Amino acid sequence: MLAKELISDAIMPLKTSDTGITALNWMEEFRVSHLPIVNNSDFLGLVSEADIYELGNYEEPLGNHPLGLYKPYVFENQHVYDVIRQVYEQKLTLIPVLDHKNHYLGSITLQCLVKYFARLAAVDNPGGIIVLEMGIRDYSLSEIARLVEMNDSSILSLYVQTLPDSTRMEVTLKINRMDIGSIIQTFTRYNYNIKASFFEGDYNETLRDRYDSLMKFLEL
Repeated sequence: MLAKELISDAIMPLKTSDTGITALNWMEEFRVSHLPIVNNSDFLGLVSEADIYELGNYEEPLGNHPLGLYKPYVFENQHVYDVIRQVYEQKLTLIPVLDHKNHYLGSITLQCLVKYFARLAAVDNPGGIIVLEMGIRDYSLSEIARLVEMNDSSILSLYVQTLPDSTRMEVTLKINRMDIGSIIQTFTRYNYNIKASFFEGDYNETLRDRYDSLMKFLEL
């Protein structure tokens, strides 16, 4: 998915003529700690909640203050992983999206990214979860998919995580069936280490509860 497909229509950019109190009110309304400042369609930079509090006089236009604006952004055709990397590294609550003429197109919020990964992880699809642990050199996606398909099943989502200070990794599979007992047995026969497994009833309810809790937290 590209950055332009994740733009939120809800976020309104600030203008230099807007006041600090306007910026704080919008941040509270949009539930973010940053907002872009745009002159016509030109992106000037991000202003943070901390920047506004340092101004002192909230009633004056932002353009009257010497703001040290910084300019994190992504281009519209960059991959979502580039978006996530910048948001994570720079601890942002949103990131602006520009076209190749440096014109502001909109912003991507944390909520947009959470919703994207919920879809990516097939949260709303019924099925079971299997977590495998293996050596990094032993990982073979084609082999794992073959063993799942041997049981007339398919993988809805898969993600990997390397273990810190280790040559081992975890592979988490979301399967398109609720009864995953036969798939677990197949992996066991082929000497895979089953680190954890979750069936439809317990896992999906837990995952949905955690997702709902995260969304409520982001809306505080």
